[in-house]
Amino acid sequence: MVDEVRVAVIGASGYTGGELLRILATHSKVEVAYATSRPHAGKKVWEVQPHLRGLLDVVLEDVDVEKIAERAECAFLATPHTVSMTIAPDLIERGLRVIDLSADFRLKSVKVYERCYKVKHSCPRLLEEAVYGLPELHRREIAGARLVANPGCYPTGAILAIAPLLSYGLIEPNTIYVDAKSGTSGAGATPTSFTHHPECGSNVRPYNVFAHRHVPEIEQELSALCGKEVSVAFSPHLVPIVRGILTSVYANAEPGVSEQDIYRAYLDLYEVEPFVRILEPGELPNLSAVVGSNFCDIGFVYDREKRVVAAFSAIDNLTKGASGQAVQNMNIMYGLGETEGLLFPGLWP
Repeated sequence: MVDEVRVAVIGASGYTGGELLRILATHSKVEVAYATSRPHAGKKVWEVQPHLRGLLDVVLEDVDVEKIAERAECAFLATPHTVSMTIAPDLIERGLRVIDLSADFRLKSVKVYERCYKVKHSCPRLLEEAVYGLPELHRREIAGARLVANPGCYPTGAILAIAPLLSYGLIEPNTIYVDAKSGTSGAGATPTSFTHHPECGSNVRPYNVFAHRHVPEIEQELSALCGKEVSVAFSPHLVPIVRGILTSVYANAEPGVSEQDIYRAYLDLYEVEPFVRILEPGELPNLSAVVGSNFCDIGFVYDREKRVVAAFSAIDNLTKGASGQAVQNMNIMYGLGETEGLLFPGLWP
C-alpha cells in the first residue's frame, strides 16, 4: 500500500476526463500531477471543466511523455480509440502503470480489433499483457498489472448482469439478447447530428443493431468466463437523458432452474463486491438511484413456465461505466482501499 499516488490524466477536457478529475480531486490518496488537453493547453483545468472550480488548479498541458514520467507514476488515458495505443507503450517503458479508458487494449484478437475499429493496431504486443479491468471478474490480475484496459460502458452493464447466470450454468449460452438504453454523454463531448439535442431530445433511437463494436468485448469476456463460445445479440438505444445506462438481458433458462437458484447465483458471485447491489427477486433497478455513483444495481424477473430470465442492470456510463471504474482499478493496483474516493451515492431524484 502506498501513501499517495501521483497521477496523470491524458485527455482531461472530455467527459470521461472531467469525470476522472471530479473523482480524483477529492481522493485522499491521489495527487493530480499532470493533466493534458492539446486544444486547451495553458488554461486552468476549471476553465474547461467548470465543476472543478475551487477544487483543482492544475494547468492543462500538451502530451509530453518525458514530463509525465517525471511527475507521475500512474497514467489514465481518456483518449479516443486508436490514440491510446500510440501513447501507452512509451509510458509503460518509462515505468508508469497505465489505465486505458479507450478500447485499444480490451480485445485480445488483433483481427477482431482491426475489424471493429477499422484501423491497424500499432502495438499488438501489449494486447496479451493487458488486463481487462472489470474488478468483479479480474481483481487478482488487475492488482499486478502494468496495463489495465478499462471496460466499455455497455459491456460493463451487460457482463455484470449476465455473469452469474453463465457462471452457475443457469442459462443456455446462445440465447442471450441484450437491449441497452444509454444517455447522450456516452457519445462523447464532440457533437454529432445523431446526438444533437433537437434530434434526440424527444426521441428514442436504436443504432448499430447487432453490429455494435462492443459486442466482441462482451462475447470475449463471457466466453472466457464459462469456457465455451457465447453469442450475444445486442441492440443499443440512445435515449434523451445525459447520463446512465439501463441494460435489459433476456435468455432461456436451463431446465429445472428456479427463481431461488438465480437469486443465489447473484448473491454468491457478488456478495463481497462493494459496488454491485443485488435487488430482491422481482425488484427492478432504478437508473436515477445510480447516476452520479460507481454502483451497479441488478434485478431480475423469472418466468419459470416459459423458462425465460429477464435481468436488468443500471449504471452511470461515465462512472462505473468509465471513470469511476478506472479509479476503482487504480485503487486495486496500488493496494488502496477499493472504495477509496468512490463511496458516494447516486443523485436522487
